[in-house]
Amino acid sequence: MLATYVAVAYLLLNAMSFMAFGTDKHRARRGEWRVRESTLLVLAFFGPFGAVAGMRTFRHKTHKLKFKAAYLFVVLHAAVLIALAWEDALHMPF
Repeated sequence: MLATYVAVAYLLLNAMSFMAFGTDKHRARRGEWRVRESTLLVLAFFGPFGAVAGMRTFRHKTHKLKFKAAYLFVVLHAAVLIALAWEDALHMPF
């Protein structure tokens, strides 16, 4: 049950990350107040798949060096998810 809650929270964080990049791009085009870069970076750390998808979809923050870290976060998160799945698979009865 806990794993379900964690998975849902993780999906929501990635969705929030995606939407934050879209919102920031929209506000940038309209000359409005923007989403803070620190907020985008924190969201990219916790929801990297959504961040990278948002960066690519909205063509936003793709040239800034510090936002290229989102790609590193994807690799790190993918490695952790694979390790967790592998560990879980080792404990499954056959």
